[in-house]
Amino acid sequence: MKLAILSRSLRAYSTQRLRTAALDRGHQVKVLDTLRFGIDLAGDEPDLHFRGKPLSSYDAVLPRVGASVTYFGTAVVRQFEQMDVYTPNTSNGIMNSRDKLRASQILSRHGIGMPATAFVRNRAEIPHAIEMVGGAPVVVKLLEGTQGIGVILAPTMKVAEAIIETLHGTNQQVLIQRFVKESKGKDVRALVVGDRVVAAMRRVAQGDEFRSNVHRGGRVEPVDLDPAYQEIAVRAAQIMGLRVAGVDMLEGNDGPLVMEVNSSPGLEGIEAATKLDVAGAIVDYIADQSGFPDIDVRQRLAVSTGYGVAEIAVMSGSDMVGQALQDSGLWEKDIQVLTLHRGTRVVPNPSGQKVLEDGDRLLCFGKHENMRSLIPARSRRPRRVRKLPKQPIHADVPGVPVPSPGS
Repeated sequence: MKLAILSRSLRAYSTQRLRTAALDRGHQVKVLDTLRFGIDLAGDEPDLHFRGKPLSSYDAVLPRVGASVTYFGTAVVRQFEQMDVYTPNTSNGIMNSRDKLRASQILSRHGIGMPATAFVRNRAEIPHAIEMVGGAPVVVKLLEGTQGIGVILAPTMKVAEAIIETLHGTNQQVLIQRFVKESKGKDVRALVVGDRVVAAMRRVAQGDEFRSNVHRGGRVEPVDLDPAYQEIAVRAAQIMGLRVAGVDMLEGNDGPLVMEVNSSPGLEGIEAATKLDVAGAIVDYIADQSGFPDIDVRQRLAVSTGYGVAEIAVMSGSDMVGQALQDSGLWEKDIQVLTLHRGTRVVPNPSGQKVLEDGDRLLCFGKHENMRSLIPARSRRPRRVRKLPKQPIHADVPGVPVPSPGS
């Protein structure tokens, strides 16, 4: 294959290892500076220019987009996607992982275990948020910090309030997170490639430092991950839209707690700790998948008028509970089931003999009108805009004066 590695650091260990691994396997590979691209939206087809000239064709692109160039870097990756070039990490996946709040929201929606987390902006809500995650001590995190920068352990309520108020005063957005005492000073990084963990290491902080990042002086050691940790790591990466990722987890009393999913994980520490060719595993996976570029399924399926994608919940009392999929009546209504979600398990393209259970969620494609009756009424919207009421603003809202006419 012909592979492009997007990186601003040609001499960085990870970039050099990926380039070497590709060359050793007989692939063509170029390291391209992310900021030297031009996105061409003027032609009939999506295109890219590099250093002022049209970009030659590539089979795959591996983004190593740094935090400082996230917006432009993901725009370049998105253009590669529009050009049907395969990438293991989508532009949406990179954006999801780079924003800690967005990442937490997505992972919590899918039942991924995480340290209790809260996000507030109003000063008066800070004490309640700290109590919400279990009280002090708490960890305060900048939303876009990397390599342990912007992660602060606040030992008391007053210290936590002071730190958060100070950061808010400089227009910084922060997460408030429970301090997992049993894992103080150590965490686990799992390197996910595709649907498996190819290497894992434990990072241990030195001295009184509670952050275990290698850039903070943390020591690394290989670790054989429990299957439960491997499963959570793979699910977290895939949910975020990443096929190559470093998943950082705390070892909690009740199992793995995901802290972060990194879309551009460094390779030096984990290759040194495990003595495994992680770069080679990444290149092999990309070569195997390069014929399957990412497709925005919802965008493509929703092009047909009157058709779209929806999630249908099989709830207690529904006629579908206990029915085989082929007898559920969905096919007769021109509704195709793409995936069946049962708890944490996902069944792709389920067979007609699959018996539906209470709590199943079906990702479906079909006619909107036929799916409408199967979706809870709360999701329906009025079809016409109503007239403005004679009293558009109520006078009984405490502390809110009623505006005078014409104001």
